[in-house]
Amino acid sequence: MALALEQAREAAAAGEVPVGAVLVREGEVIAAGRNAPVGDSDPTAHAEIVALRAAARAIGNYRLDGCTLYVTLEPCAMCAGAMMHARLARVVYGASDPKTGAAGSVVDLFAQRRLNHHTEVEGGVMGDACGSLLADFFKGRRMEDRATGQPLREDAVRTPEDRFAGLPGYPWEARYLNDLPALAGLRMHYLDEGPRDAPLTWLCLHGNPAWSYLYRKMIPVFTEAGHRVVAPDMIGFGKSDKPKKDAAHAFSWHRQVLLEFVERLDLRHVVLVVQDWGGLLGLTLPMAAPARYHGLLVMNTALGTGDAPLSPGFLAWREMCAKNPEFDVARLFGRGNPQMSAAECLAYNAPFPDRGHRAALRAFPPMVPESPQADGAAVSRQAREFWQRDWSGRSLMAIGAQDPVLGAPVMQALRQVIRGCPEPMVLEQAGHFVQEHGEQIARAAVGYFRP
Repeated sequence: MALALEQAREAAAAGEVPVGAVLVREGEVIAAGRNAPVGDSDPTAHAEIVALRAAARAIGNYRLDGCTLYVTLEPCAMCAGAMMHARLARVVYGASDPKTGAAGSVVDLFAQRRLNHHTEVEGGVMGDACGSLLADFFKGRRMEDRATGQPLREDAVRTPEDRFAGLPGYPWEARYLNDLPALAGLRMHYLDEGPRDAPLTWLCLHGNPAWSYLYRKMIPVFTEAGHRVVAPDMIGFGKSDKPKKDAAHAFSWHRQVLLEFVERLDLRHVVLVVQDWGGLLGLTLPMAAPARYHGLLVMNTALGTGDAPLSPGFLAWREMCAKNPEFDVARLFGRGNPQMSAAECLAYNAPFPDRGHRAALRAFPPMVPESPQADGAAVSRQAREFWQRDWSGRSLMAIGAQDPVLGAPVMQALRQVIRGCPEPMVLEQAGHFVQEHGEQIARAAVGYFRP
């Protein structure tokens, strides 16, 4: 049962109801399982079913004669039926389930003598520990819902607020919305600082694996100038809700969220500030509402048009992400920014306490359009035409020269696309996350875009 509890804790870490199971044969564990109905989009993916399937594959027989299944929660009717079909000798469970338990709490299928197989049942083993894990899980969800007034969707997780306590250089009030049609109830976090009637609004879009913390050195410069700053966390990042499944993320969907976000806040006199995925998505926004945009501040990014080869640096990054999906975000920032403190680096880990919160980090590298037919490629080509022919605002480019992924060659090619873009600022010591040297960029931008 202790091993089953370990599986239950893994389920909780992935945002699933914490139930775990292990299957034992002749004193040896031959299979384990944890709840995964949300992550697998499978109503049958209860911990017991997952363990039964794994055990049957392991021994090459769906009949599991002589086996004992340990599970942290009383089985439901579905799982009880599967256990009897598998000819289990014995089932041991921890906590009772007064709502769906089929071993005596609601019904007792195991006691039906007319069935052709009878499985021995024992309940209450480590029941307090199993029950406490479940109670704590649902208590945390209720507290989060009450605190925010914005319920959490079953197919998403929400980073606990205490992960963001005391982050250096990030004192701003958290703001949330969940009423955008594209969000369908997901909660999106954003910063909104400065007067609503400011002469300029700086819309700061982050990339992967960053969040609005990336702009902490630029925001004070913009607000000191009397301007407004809006910095959202894209869904899957920062304080925003995080879908559990990688497949929930798509270029077109994230773009639609941002389009609706701009409309919802009715942003005007906007200087669009972009880097990395903030640019891949953000550079496609102004053509949808050109009158809203006054300027462009563009840093280490690209347009994903799908009709040009991806840079070798990006291909290397994508391969690294595929091979090391649990890479340390803090270490990534520290390696490219030796001037950052350890606490600043760790702040980039804050949104991602476990793999269940990291679906966006896994999904975004393959989302970059690589062919003309890829999602986002056509709209990016339309954006390229807009920047070449129709853009009438001012533009400023800043390049982190040490960036191996989207450095000077990529940025100089992008500059040729942006009508009227002058020679860029080049920060010789900066890497990909050029905003970590952002104060000097922000001061130059305030003067350049002065209304």
